[in-house]
Amino acid sequence: MPPKKKVEAPKKQVTGNAEFANAGLTVEQPLIETLETNFMPYAMSVIVSRAIPEIDGFKPSHRKLLYTMYKMGLLTGGRTKSANIVGQTMRLNPHGDQAIYETMVRMTRGNEALLHPYIDSKGNFGKAYSRDMAYAASRYTEAKLDAFSAELFRDIDRDTVEMVDNYDGTMKEPALFPVTFPAILVNSNIGIAVGMASNICPYNLREVCDGAAALIRNPDCNVSKYLRAPDFPGGGLILNDPAAFEQIIQTGRGSIQVRARWQYDREKNCIEVVEIPPTTTVEAIIDKLVALAKENRLREVSDVRDETDLQGLKLTMDLKRGVDPEKLMSRLFRCTPLQDSFSANFNVLIASTPRVMGVRELLNEWIAFRTECVRRRVFFEKNQKQEKLHLLEGLQRILLDIDRAIRIIRDTREEAQVVPNLMEGFFIDEVQAEYVAEIKLRHLNREFILKRINEIAGLRKEIADMEQTLGDQKRLQAIIIDELKDIARKYGKPRRSELIEPDGDSGEGAAEETEDYPVHLFVSRAGYFKKITPASWRMSSEHKLKEGDEIVLEDESVNSAELLVFSDRCQLYKTRAADFEETKASAMGDYLPARLEMDEGEGVAYTAVLRSYTGFMLFLFENGKAAKIDVSAYETKTRRRKLIAAYSDKSPLAAAMYCPEECSVLFRTENGRATLVQTERLETKTTKNAQGVQILTLKKNDRAASLLRVSPEDETYKRCAAKTLPTAGVLCKDAPGSQVTF
Repeated sequence: MPPKKKVEAPKKQVTGNAEFANAGLTVEQPLIETLETNFMPYAMSVIVSRAIPEIDGFKPSHRKLLYTMYKMGLLTGGRTKSANIVGQTMRLNPHGDQAIYETMVRMTRGNEALLHPYIDSKGNFGKAYSRDMAYAASRYTEAKLDAFSAELFRDIDRDTVEMVDNYDGTMKEPALFPVTFPAILVNSNIGIAVGMASNICPYNLREVCDGAAALIRNPDCNVSKYLRAPDFPGGGLILNDPAAFEQIIQTGRGSIQVRARWQYDREKNCIEVVEIPPTTTVEAIIDKLVALAKENRLREVSDVRDETDLQGLKLTMDLKRGVDPEKLMSRLFRCTPLQDSFSANFNVLIASTPRVMGVRELLNEWIAFRTECVRRRVFFEKNQKQEKLHLLEGLQRILLDIDRAIRIIRDTREEAQVVPNLMEGFFIDEVQAEYVAEIKLRHLNREFILKRINEIAGLRKEIADMEQTLGDQKRLQAIIIDELKDIARKYGKPRRSELIEPDGDSGEGAAEETEDYPVHLFVSRAGYFKKITPASWRMSSEHKLKEGDEIVLEDESVNSAELLVFSDRCQLYKTRAADFEETKASAMGDYLPARLEMDEGEGVAYTAVLRSYTGFMLFLFENGKAAKIDVSAYETKTRRRKLIAAYSDKSPLAAAMYCPEECSVLFRTENGRATLVQTERLETKTTKNAQGVQILTLKKNDRAASLLRVSPEDETYKRCAAKTLPTAGVLCKDAPGSQVTF
């Protein structure tokens, strides 16, 4: 049963106005009923009337604004203040001036958000590629319709589309624009509705027109031949991925990789980024570069600045001496928004129903829509010519006796009887008689009438041709193809986004190149990490530590080494030695829990230093079990910094050890019992949180304590070798403590 609200106040007797009889009462209303009556209508309104574009490529807010500008005469006239346009638009779109102006800004030439802007603008309209560059107020800017917008309104006054009432019924507006090209594919459109969204990537106008024309001629043609890849207003470099492109063509969903365009200035030793992916902004890129620099992962760059000006976007990175710009950009493409993915979602309203369609299906829907527009236009023009022909046929009858027509008009005493008398005298209908009666006196001569009558033959021929067009689908399609060719010729532009082949190391999992050199790595029991160069270590090898702390890991490694930091809460934090600054033995070092952003109260259990993901981890638990986990289980394709369930939590961890290869390991308990085991005898697990196998059979009040790697030449612990597992081990009080305990 759905929950109901309780009545919070008793009913009161109200002797006054009955309208307030139930004031203060809480009415019981089922939750499902509330959703059906309140939420569902709102959700459908957002989907159908606000957020999802229709087949003409526009949302209602776009359509109302552009149509208002068209009716204001801004297609051919001069610019007017944006505030004036916004005010006039409120007659169709009563959503407030700021919402209307924001809609207008994105469609302007100055904002650079569209491949083919619909509005010619003057003033500051911000930039689509900038997060912080705000547009000026509407009272400061001016706008008019771009010449390209004529293709949105062609023949709109010839009954090509339905005209509907505005919100208060005081004027008419088009339900759709009779667009002469597939605008839905030419300019990008993004919308978030309730429970669904739309994200349509733009294609080159010339390619779209050619593809639509080819599809009209042959419904089975290969659309991918004409629309190879999207074309973004901000340019950029699209990584060639035929499978992803074809998926968008067929299904309307898919993801493509877009990379920034850059150039290297050898004289200034700097990289200049001049085009960026459409899904990011200059500020977002700078923020990421600064974050990398703070993490010590971007040593090659000395300064980053935004030099965007009237000439366009420019992001400059000053390089340090000796830096290879190609290698640096290859790294930055992997770890910054300089390379980003665009996820396409072609969700479009078709007959007020949202549908996700591929480019092919979307073109077919537009062809059907445009065919109906052309059919309605031809039908409208045919009716007009038929009306004109009808009038001229009445005028032709007058030609037989002009004097008689003049005499009828002159001899009629009452004006209301002129039309009936002409109808009776020449056997014409009321419309024809009205037309004859309205002819000026100076035109009642044989020359004027003969000139008009000579049009009859041409009109009849045109009407017959139009009737034939209406009955022939191929002729209608030929008209559309001719219009598409004309638009491609007049407004077509070269592609802005260039297709490039992906680099061999462009994958997300490719390792970043870092400066490599020998280092000494140290980790203390309290979780402090030090990276010391051999030269610095030779000068001073006395560690500065907190009271009671001690070094538990010492490794001669390289700067590119991977660090696997296991916490005492079964989590793994992955980092690299290169991510840390060099220090001295006399310094405290980096506190790993803080540097790796561990959870509150979480500490370091064990740190493994790897040059490659080979070998295995050995975990010893207090219950005497040991798990042998292949290190490759911790390798990830992306640079994930945190892995949960890194080892089993069934029993507290006693000790851990990284083994690059098989070896002999001494397992020891707190009470001094020990057993020597060859790791080959333990089965390797690929599941990180495996519980392992029982190694030690523990006595009462005893528990496993430590691990120690033993050299094959060492005869000291040979008597501790286990013949069978599990084993209670042998007393071995002389076994030293292991550095891998905690």
